[in-house]
Parts: sequence; C-alpha cells; structure tokens
Amino acid sequence: MAKQTAVPKKLKRFEKKYPEVWAAFQALGAACHEKGGPLNEKTRRLVKLGIAIGSQHQGAVHSAARQALESGAKKEEILQAAVLAITTIGWPAAYAAMTWIEEEIGA
Repeated sequence: MAKQTAVPKKLKRFEKKYPEVWAAFQALGAACHEKGGPLNEKTRRLVKLGIAIGSQHQGAVHSAARQALESGAKKEEILQAAVLAITTIGWPAAYAAMTWIEEEIGA
C-alpha cells in the first residue's frame, strides 16, 4: 500500500463535511493506484503527474508532485514531466505546471 500523505486543510474541511464521500473517493483512488500491473510506484506517480499537468489541475499537480517525490522520484525527474508537456499542451500551460511543481517540491 502506498504511503498516505497529509491531506491539505481545504480537503480536511471537505472530509469533515462529507465523510462518506471522502472515504469512497479515497478507496477508489487506492484501488486504481494499487491495481496490479507492471508499473512500479515511482512510475505510477510520474504518470499521474503527467495526467495532472495535462488537465491543468493545480491542486492535482501539487499533490502528484509531492507524491512522486515521496515515492523516490528525483526533483529533476519531476520537473522533466513539465518540460515534456511543452510540446503537447503548450508553453503557458506547461510553465504554469512547472511553477506549481517548484512550489511543492522546493526546486
């Protein structure tokens, strides 16, 4: 099972208000992440970071970057995900993601 990271304050408020919804969301996330397959933990975290970058969800980029770092990804590997996004999602979106990543991992 993956390490459980601290939940941001905003999500703690949601969890307190809707505990059943939060528990179901957490269970779904764990089931999707832990489903057997050939990808190791670090690779799964980097893939999820790429998805978060592509969808331009700031909170998800922060979370995915933090979890990638916790899974053993180096800061350079995490930042490379944003650089790779430049030619796919464009400079402004990729650079925004890079700034979110830098905020999270202290790069």
